[in-house]
Amino acid sequence: MNIKPLHDGLVVKRIKKDAQTPSGIVLPETAQEKPQEGEVLAVGPGKVDNNGKIIAMAVKVGDKILFTKYGPTEIKHEGEELLFLNESDVLAIFS
Repeated sequence: MNIKPLHDGLVVKRIKKDAQTPSGIVLPETAQEKPQEGEVLAVGPGKVDNNGKIIAMAVKVGDKILFTKYGPTEIKHEGEELLFLNESDVLAIFS
């Protein structure tokens, strides 16, 4: 990936969910909510504190994360839909 986020930025690819309900009904894309789960593709170096020291990121490339619904900015890069968000928008890391 040739995108390198700055500070505490992350580039994330949304993890697609099944478009089918448990009862077998297939939902069209317009009726589906966008998933709030994704895989981290790129990570910035971390936030800089008041003393100029870099605070390391808790999230790393390859982590599967849960993020806030309205936090990410959608971008299109090389034909792929990606999300850009800050580490503070990450709610959890899946283990």
